[in-house]
Amino acid sequence: MKISIITVAFNSEKYIQTAIESVLNQDYNNVEYIIIDGNSTDRTLSIINEYKDKINILVSEPDKGIYDAMNKGLKLASGDVIATLNSDDMYIDNTILSKVAASFAQNNCDIIYGNLYYVKSNDTEKIVRKWITKPFKKNAFKKGWHPPHPTFFVRKNIYLKYGYFNLGFKLAADFELMLRFLENHAASSFYMNIPMVKMRLGGATNKNLKNIINQNFECYNAFKKNNLPVSVLYPLYRLLPKLFQFK
Repeated sequence: MKISIITVAFNSEKYIQTAIESVLNQDYNNVEYIIIDGNSTDRTLSIINEYKDKINILVSEPDKGIYDAMNKGLKLASGDVIATLNSDDMYIDNTILSKVAASFAQNNCDIIYGNLYYVKSNDTEKIVRKWITKPFKKNAFKKGWHPPHPTFFVRKNIYLKYGYFNLGFKLAADFELMLRFLENHAASSFYMNIPMVKMRLGGATNKNLKNIINQNFECYNAFKKNNLPVSVLYPLYRLLPKLFQFK
């Protein structure tokens, strides 16, 4: 089984080396690594080029934002299974992809996901929050549940059947895609109850209150886009589980 990993970058010189090495150091050999750069103006490309012999596809050109860049990577990916790893994130150890591949082989499913740890941006050993999820059940999304997208591994044929990121969502296209796959199209899934990814605090969505509010409205609108019923109290249901994730 070939696994394609897509990293999207723009002026990511501070942390991208960690992301790249966390992919290249995996003990699973059948990996296609794709980096989509948004025409960075800092040292991002110079850092990427230090690993160019081990990167399968590199694109550097202007894009319309992170989800547009991810869509470019999805369309280029040739793997049986595809996942994205943000330029400031990292896999928690070098066995994650081999565990994912083994799990796909053992479970007849379309999607595999797991847990995520939020860490301090300047000390990735310091865990601030643990996103411990659970197996998907129908209607779980409208109760505030959803998987951490950086742990979301999907068979390529699911993207071909049900589409890529909807660029009408600026902050919650990943949420809309997971909602579409799991709730709307009932793609089969398996939950691996292990930490998979470390995410540094301070991403685009959570950097200020305005973005958090806007993302919650986008998540609400994602239900409407998919013709799924949802309570007007959904933004509250979405926020409540996070109160129990702090260490």
